[in-house]
Amino acid sequence: MKIVFMGTPDIAVGTLESLYNLNYDIQLVITREDKPKGRGKELSITPVKEFALSKGLKIYQPNKLRGNDEAISILKDLAPDFFVVVAYGRILPKEILDIPKIAPVNLHFSLLPKYRGAAPVNWAIFNGEIETGVSTMLMDEGMDTGDILLQEKILVGNKTSHDISNELAIIGAELTVKTLDDFNNLVSIKQDDSNTTLAPIIKKEDGIINWNRNAVDIERQIRAFYGWPSAYSSLNDKMIKISKAVVVTDILSNGRVGEIINIDKNSFTVGTNDYGLKILNLQPEGKKSMDALSFLSGNKLKLGDRFVQ
Repeated sequence: MKIVFMGTPDIAVGTLESLYNLNYDIQLVITREDKPKGRGKELSITPVKEFALSKGLKIYQPNKLRGNDEAISILKDLAPDFFVVVAYGRILPKEILDIPKIAPVNLHFSLLPKYRGAAPVNWAIFNGEIETGVSTMLMDEGMDTGDILLQEKILVGNKTSHDISNELAIIGAELTVKTLDDFNNLVSIKQDDSNTTLAPIIKKEDGIINWNRNAVDIERQIRAFYGWPSAYSSLNDKMIKISKAVVVTDILSNGRVGEIINIDKNSFTVGTNDYGLKILNLQPEGKKSMDALSFLSGNKLKLGDRFVQ
């Protein structure tokens, strides 16, 4: 079984690694271009490229696929049975999708047709979904619109986007292998477009905390945008990223939105539209991430201090 793998970020590495360890014939790994990163603007390679290099796999990094005669020629010459695509970051045009002998297969991190798009895990948490999961699907020219092959669910619980992405990466790798091995016995299911929700690219401003929202909604925002862009707000003219918080239902805000309404030894609580939100972990501007106890030790907070957007 000859495979061309396409992927870019960390969450794609697990699937590539599983295929490699199971001795699939990985003819080529396609990933996004190296990009300048940090103050020194040194080129940074993608996690998928890093793994591929470590295993001596052939790598191709085109700056585009649509209308790319070189890419089309390379892929046609390889004549793969499958494309396996995991968070590659580009929509594949028809002239590319038509190349595999059997099928182009995509692993998507949602229970399609919910959360088509770039950030399915984040928006599932943000919107308060009880469960999410992974789907393998046949690829077409749309954005995550192809027929579904297999799906597996997990509960969201109080997990962050980082937690769920890591969990789904493991489950998704197993599901992809199962999809390829059982492909001839699978019956694809057309997506119900009436149940579609979208998961657009996350913007930095999505992390701005609006303290006029309910405490539960803000806590979800913190978990949804954990890592980047983070959920953040300004306190005493300093930007604060909040990475962990819990809703305190026995403390009512009484209209003191954004105010610090309670301080104890290990944490402090901020008023929202309804209940208090107890802050447990945060990252002050210019500092490393820390727990609330460490923050309180170095900062003189008082009741009535207010977070503002």
